[in-house]
Amino acid sequence: MKLAVFDFDSTLMDGETIDFLAKPLGLEEKVAKITEEAMAGRLDFFESLIQRVSLLKGLEYSKAVEICKDLPLMPGAYETVSELKKMGYKVICFSGGFRIGTSPAKEKLGLDADFSNILHEKDGVLTGLVGGDMMFGFSKGDMIQRVQAMLGVSIEDTLVAGDGANDVSMFPFAAKKVAFCAKDVLKKEANIIVDKKDLTQILESI
Repeated sequence: MKLAVFDFDSTLMDGETIDFLAKPLGLEEKVAKITEEAMAGRLDFFESLIQRVSLLKGLEYSKAVEICKDLPLMPGAYETVSELKKMGYKVICFSGGFRIGTSPAKEKLGLDADFSNILHEKDGVLTGLVGGDMMFGFSKGDMIQRVQAMLGVSIEDTLVAGDGANDVSMFPFAAKKVAFCAKDVLKKEANIIVDKKDLTQILESI
């Protein structure tokens, strides 16, 4: 068995979930600026996540779910997941974003699992609080080791793909390290670099 782990925002999905959620509140630009700092590694991921989610307070939960149902998938996402599965890979998504975004994508793409965070809601509105599997800069590295142990998959048989600083922690645990349209902080840790928004280019490198 082989394992392929993809980041969600700006890797499997074309954009940042939290930016889409901030748009109806008129806070897209403010949130995007914090996201940019965090992905470039200039801001602690946990602190940036707490800060950005707090700005979503008051958004109707049903509206958030509606937005996340139709997030635009990255060109080549369907083909790449399908091909990897034919090659014997279990294909999983790790996201510092949110389950309401990763779960619909998991169903559409036929992913084997998704690990992400939960936006807290009360009385039908977001409270500005968040919790879950992927809260910290080290979370993806921690989780990939647990998944490898559970599935009995070696580093040699593992591929990871991401774009930002919170993906760095996965890279030591994979032989194939893909920086996809990535920040410099991730590129310098990668051995496969794709600079075109087309996930199928990964297949050409493996």
